[in-house]
Amino acid sequence: MSTIINEVRRGTYLDSVALMRLSRAVAGLDGVEEAGVMMGTPANQRIMDDAGVLDATGKSAAPGDLVIAVRAKTPAIAAAAIVEAKRLLDAPKTGSGAASNWAPRTIRAAVAATPGANIALISVAGTFAAAEAEKALNRGLNVMMFSDNVPIADEVRLKHLARERGLLMMGPDCGTAIINGTPLGFANVIPGGDIGIVGASGTGIQEVSCLIANNGGGISHAIGTGGRDLKADVGGITTLMAIDLLDADPATKHIVIISKPPAKDVAAKVLARVAQSKKPFTICFVGGRDVEVPPNAWFAATLTDAAENALGRRIGTLVPDTALGPKGLAVRGLFAGGTLCAEAQAICLAAGQPVASNVPIPGALGADHPSAVTLIDLGDDEYTQGRPHPMIEPAVRDAPLHAALKEPGVGAVILDVVLGFGASANPAGHLVQSLAKVKSNKVGLFVSIVGTDGDPQGTASQRQILADAGIAVFTSNAAATRAALHSVGIKA
Repeated sequence: MSTIINEVRRGTYLDSVALMRLSRAVAGLDGVEEAGVMMGTPANQRIMDDAGVLDATGKSAAPGDLVIAVRAKTPAIAAAAIVEAKRLLDAPKTGSGAASNWAPRTIRAAVAATPGANIALISVAGTFAAAEAEKALNRGLNVMMFSDNVPIADEVRLKHLARERGLLMMGPDCGTAIINGTPLGFANVIPGGDIGIVGASGTGIQEVSCLIANNGGGISHAIGTGGRDLKADVGGITTLMAIDLLDADPATKHIVIISKPPAKDVAAKVLARVAQSKKPFTICFVGGRDVEVPPNAWFAATLTDAAENALGRRIGTLVPDTALGPKGLAVRGLFAGGTLCAEAQAICLAAGQPVASNVPIPGALGADHPSAVTLIDLGDDEYTQGRPHPMIEPAVRDAPLHAALKEPGVGAVILDVVLGFGASANPAGHLVQSLAKVKSNKVGLFVSIVGTDGDPQGTASQRQILADAGIAVFTSNAAATRAALHSVGIKA
């Protein structure tokens, strides 16, 4: 019988990304079944409870407390895992000298230590994120809020406050931005250029910026807005401010807007602002159809189309040789990127193929609906409860991937490998190791890589790892999706 042990550190805060990495390290110990190192907020406690790692000690934690929770095969293993978690928490930071180990503990102290700074990256538990963002805005800082689980009312209030102060409020749940050439969050190494991006999608920004970079272009800025900015409740506040900034920026010659389909009234407001500009725009509302855009804009049905429109030319697409499989076989897609999942759905729907998915776009079916094509965003909370995002921890994909490979009737599986800062150091290597653990029917694997050779992982080395394992590798998610559909007899 498994053993659960929790320990609570009162009044201790650590960044959520750091905690995700620490959770991954503890969960990977021999004999550990599951682990979570998280702030004791109600939302996090529900996640740990659902993951089966929370006990009465953990439930006693306050939102400002840190919970170390472990479920292991034996009491001895669980106790040892708690000791290792504490060792990792208490390990000194890298660097030499006391000064290098000092870090400000408040927004006020950070501003005093770096008076020239003009942006704050907020990555605290959602319960505290709005308060920290408000402090930053009140001190004249633009904000990128990586944190999620922030009430939409707080988002609206903060974005109104930012607009009043002439500041950008990127987020909540803003995973990617590139400001003055500096990648923030999950972003890639992209050369400077004259294309600006406004995105309510992190992986959408990554895919488009990488396609542009890999085909000779560059980015002036990529401004993330958070996934809810174009909802009716928020009204596109950050999107409109970002358009204003890029429109006024002499270095930006072309502007790309990326989002899942916005609320109708918000889309109209955004397109009206686009029409006022003298610059050309590309509008990519992934999964949106029949969108009428102004004369200075082009509608892009896919992220690849968006990159091509911005560059003003077709881009090379690596299409490996793939065997045509028996017609009628099912397709499964397991994505780390929610917008990549939405794009794959849009391609399937345009091909007249019904799709079941947990990512809602017009025409899509629910994830539990029977369909020959099922596409799942594994970054959704349902799949990351008590575990890091699949871009950080690719093992999140292992169980559903093994199930798909063993499922009778499945002929093709679509996967994305997302590189860049914050992502796993070797996602391709993990995928190959995972595949070696399962015997499956003859299922075709269709993998796209989102990244550049300048990224820490490097696209060339990641592509080679997959190619050496006999896996078909594509330079875009759209190409991988179309090839997978083709392999089972669906024309796309």
